[in-house]
Amino acid sequence: MMRLLASASFAFLLAAASAASAADLVDIYREARGSDAVYASARAAWTAAQEKLPQGRAGLLPQLSISASTQYNDRDIRFRNPAQAPAVGQFNSNAVTLSLTQPLFRAQNLAQYEQAKTQLTQADVQLALAGQDLMLRVAQAYFDVLLAQDNVAFAGAQKAAIAEQLAQAKRNFEVGTATVTDQHEAQARYDLTVSQEIAAQNDLELKRRALEQLTGKPAPGLARLGQRFALSLPEPNTMAAWVQEANQSNLQVQLNQAGLTFAAQEVTRNRGGHLPTLDAVASYSEAGSGSGITGGSGTDITTKVIGLQLTLPLYQGGLTSSRIREALANEERARQDLENARRTAELTARQAFLGVSNGVAQVQALQAALTSSQSSLDSTRLGLEVGVRTQVDVLNAQQQLFSTRRDLAQATYTYILSLLKLKAAVGRLAEDDLIQVNAWLER
Repeated sequence: MMRLLASASFAFLLAAASAASAADLVDIYREARGSDAVYASARAAWTAAQEKLPQGRAGLLPQLSISASTQYNDRDIRFRNPAQAPAVGQFNSNAVTLSLTQPLFRAQNLAQYEQAKTQLTQADVQLALAGQDLMLRVAQAYFDVLLAQDNVAFAGAQKAAIAEQLAQAKRNFEVGTATVTDQHEAQARYDLTVSQEIAAQNDLELKRRALEQLTGKPAPGLARLGQRFALSLPEPNTMAAWVQEANQSNLQVQLNQAGLTFAAQEVTRNRGGHLPTLDAVASYSEAGSGSGITGGSGTDITTKVIGLQLTLPLYQGGLTSSRIREALANEERARQDLENARRTAELTARQAFLGVSNGVAQVQALQAALTSSQSSLDSTRLGLEVGVRTQVDVLNAQQQLFSTRRDLAQATYTYILSLLKLKAAVGRLAEDDLIQVNAWLER
């Protein structure tokens, strides 16, 4: 008994120290936002996608280039007239050319510019989707740790209670007021509870490591749910409204909608390969060359050109037609992906809505069951004292009480996660929602 009291005192002091330095849900989220590798990768992808717009715009802007050359010429001229002596000359020739091309009509370049705008939209949605995913992963990991801590605490309390019952069963057996069956039953329950406590501690260690993966730091003590926690039904409290909003506003739906737009623009871009292109062109060049003839003089030439250049593709070996067929097939694939995303969003919204509405009823039912289980245990203990109940009955009542506490904790955390998932299903999950949940926690 002294060892049990010492262990309980140590656990209390440890819990008090952890509570003093506890981190809450928003603290963990903000650390994860700066440290999580998955979200950091999404931010880098978003930054890279910002370059798609200037790349697409470049195909509509002037192209200016300069080229220069210098050559050494060794020329040997032999005339067909035998009376004329061969001529040998060595000379240099140099040239500099400045060229300007302004696209006037290039259907493919214009379509590529529109695709760049769509890619920016996709990048924005992907980053928002990664942000929502981070919030859900943080919340899941946070409440997984709390539940694992509850399981360890329940297992420890159950082990202490059964240890007390085991000691009492041994004393009663020694004085002849209990049978050996009661002692064996208590011993079996105690051994099983020790095993369950070990499993719970192992699970807690794994859950803490999962939280550390998000923040990149050792898992701190966590704030727990306090008296401010309150159950509430979804608003509006109709599944159809949430399903309809998810069909339009779910981020994955928006991402696939942008994907369909991009695929349609890809069809347009490839069809532009059959169309003519028109460019305004201008060039300025200077060239100089020695004569290469003894006694002759070199030349300096300046050339200025401005005009229009029309190009009409006639046949490219079937390449353009093949690319059009490929783009059409990809457009159909994107359309089906969008339909699948909408159906998945609707299903997710339904599941989350039921998780919230049924979660309210389940938590309330377990709260009532907890009160009943405590009353049952108290009555069973009283019955044991007056001889109408056995030690086994007390152990069963204790088991029921601890199971109810564990189920209530799990149902409460599941309800909170369902609230966040419902907001995510309609694309509205934001840091403010985490702050609202955070208000239920107490350090």
